[in-house]
Amino acid sequence: MNKTLVILVAGLTPQLIGSRTPHLARFAREGSMRPLSTVMPAVASSVQSTLVTGLLPAEHGIVANGWYCRDAAEIRLWRQSSRLVKGEKIWEAGKAKNLDFTCANMFWGHNMYSSADWSATPCPQELADGRRISDHYTSPAELHDELDAAFGRFPLSKWWGPMASISSSRWIAKSTLYVMETRDPTLTMTYLPHLDYNLQRLGPDISHPRIQQDLQEVDALCGELIEAAKQQNRRIIVLSEYGTTPAADAIHINRALRQAGLLAVRVEKDVEQLDPGASGVFAVADHQIAHVYIKDKARIPEVKTLLESLEGMETVWDEKGKKAQGLDHANSGELVAIAKANRWFSYYYWLDDKRAPDYARTVDTHRKPGYDPVELFVDPAIKIPDLAAGWRLVKRKLGMRQLMDIISLKDTQLVKGTHGRLIDDPNGGPLVISSEADLLPQGPVDATDFKALTLAHLFGKETQVKKDVLRRHLNKRSA
Repeated sequence: MNKTLVILVAGLTPQLIGSRTPHLARFAREGSMRPLSTVMPAVASSVQSTLVTGLLPAEHGIVANGWYCRDAAEIRLWRQSSRLVKGEKIWEAGKAKNLDFTCANMFWGHNMYSSADWSATPCPQELADGRRISDHYTSPAELHDELDAAFGRFPLSKWWGPMASISSSRWIAKSTLYVMETRDPTLTMTYLPHLDYNLQRLGPDISHPRIQQDLQEVDALCGELIEAAKQQNRRIIVLSEYGTTPAADAIHINRALRQAGLLAVRVEKDVEQLDPGASGVFAVADHQIAHVYIKDKARIPEVKTLLESLEGMETVWDEKGKKAQGLDHANSGELVAIAKANRWFSYYYWLDDKRAPDYARTVDTHRKPGYDPVELFVDPAIKIPDLAAGWRLVKRKLGMRQLMDIISLKDTQLVKGTHGRLIDDPNGGPLVISSEADLLPQGPVDATDFKALTLAHLFGKETQVKKDVLRRHLNKRSA
């Protein structure tokens, strides 16, 4: 077996690699780089699940970062159990080939209760008084205290939200180096989210000073990981899941459905809560894709026509379209809407900001019934953001029930970058870089082939793509 390190850098594209990323540029020159032909939707949970299983979303079931659970009548986003991902994972295939194979999965998605030997993932402590304490979950449990002792508490507030920064990626990189040194796994997988923050805040403008700084920061972490892997005689793969496109504004898909009389809300203490179980139609928004759930199947053509008329809409897939794109799974909506390259979908369903639910003004990735990139910004109407946030935090520490209500309800144009649809220009899309040039294909690496590619790094070229996966992929591309 050849020990291998896989570094997943969110948002990294060929056009971002250059003088600001000397370590990644050198690694690409020493090895070889290919475009990654990703899946729809090009969002973290779906793509990562395809990468580790070699299956399309229609097969592994992760059709977005969240979806509507019909049996519970609830919208659930960012669930973390590995058991939600159907299919054999890379590390399970590795163990089947060699009983001595081990794997450390550091912060990839759906990483709780995993069959990997060592794993770590963000997991805050939710206290009964409403406080949320930064923390992470590990398996085995004792790894948690080791990492805390070595690097301090995981900086969850720097993982997502207005304070998101290099800090969380630096913590992950350090913990990955620690696990490589102390556990010596056959396969090490690590995830660095840092680039994704400002690519969404500022857009993929390589001339922007902040983007240049972000590139330098994440490149330095990659350099440390690559150098350590070389010293430990590990093969190395660097990849990303998606590319980012410039964004102009959001499409308020649920507001359109509500204005058409299709979406239901219930009023609680003068604010409106989306009531998916009572709604005829609603959408679960996720970047540039939205799953649209329709109670009465006879209304699908009518709803499709309505959605296609919305400004900024690129296309709407029905059952035939979903099947062609590998999204025909029970978790998917009856329709799947795709925004144009410069637009994204908001989850907003209220028509008056005074009626918005309390979580709307906070960073709350689990309670909101859709993805909200505006959480990356402090409301521009707040004159002294640090003071406002600090005062709210003080009141919380004093035991008062205080919302961190610092997120805007109307400034969707703050978001300058988005992803989710397939990128038109491969230079702005996801990539794969390998230390083993002879293992890469001549053309793009298909996301469904990444599992086999990783196994080839570990066990040799004879590792092949399953014929049924390849057939499905070819059928998808030719449809």
